[in-house]
Amino acid sequence: MDILFKNKAQLGEGSLWDSDKQVLYWVDIMGKKVFIYDPATGENKEYDTPEHVGTVVHSEKGDLIVALRDSFARLDLETGEITELAIVEEGSGTRFNDGKCGPDGRFYCGTMPYDEGVGNFYSIDAEHNVQQHFGDVRCSNGLVWTKDCTKFYYIDTWLERIDAFDYDLASGTLSNRRIAFETGSERGFPDGCTIDADDNIWVAFWGGSRVSCYNPETGEELETIEVPGATQITSCAFGGPDLTDLYITSAKEGLDDISGVNENAGSLFTQKLPAVAV
Repeated sequence: MDILFKNKAQLGEGSLWDSDKQVLYWVDIMGKKVFIYDPATGENKEYDTPEHVGTVVHSEKGDLIVALRDSFARLDLETGEITELAIVEEGSGTRFNDGKCGPDGRFYCGTMPYDEGVGNFYSIDAEHNVQQHFGDVRCSNGLVWTKDCTKFYYIDTWLERIDAFDYDLASGTLSNRRIAFETGSERGFPDGCTIDADDNIWVAFWGGSRVSCYNPETGEELETIEVPGATQITSCAFGGPDLTDLYITSAKEGLDDISGVNENAGSLFTQKLPAVAV
């Protein structure tokens, strides 16, 4: 495993590979930064945001749509200008966390409370219409869709499990929520995730120093990648020309001592894997 940027982020998150541009997008939520890493040059370009930024997705126009503390906004990569698209939970004591663009083109993203309370799970479409899909969210995190676009998997971290929904591609409707499999918390709490070509889910574990691959139909743990010197693992994404590089984000937020088991906390990692990505 390689460390690309050591101790870079307070709360690294939102890893997303852009196959067209061959770059990785990722964010530092508490550091209020969006990063664009280019493996070909080694450059990690930075954009400042006015608020905590949960995650980003790229648009057909070539810019980024970002989930800020309580709103969706557009980030112009040429100028760095941020334009608000829709306010969602203004003054509610929550913030957006992890999210992804769905097969239908909508940006799906959930909120979580800073302290007490609950968040919600939303999507925004190309016309900036916001839809709330469900509420009572404790810590909205990883989300993925199966290859056939009929099933949606979702992580609410403190529930210690991965949930499944039926997904309607035409409407973006999520229904029939049920538990896919439970992870427990003995080896960390499930955080961000990605999915491979076999519809197996790769889950980053907060407090677990690992990314583990599961068969969501059975809950069987198929493979585990230990992340050295970082306990708080937050997200993962396949990238590279052949999608065999697994990028992993981590956090140093809340740690009093950045040494020993957390000497690499807040770093961006990469691990070469067999050809398993979508």
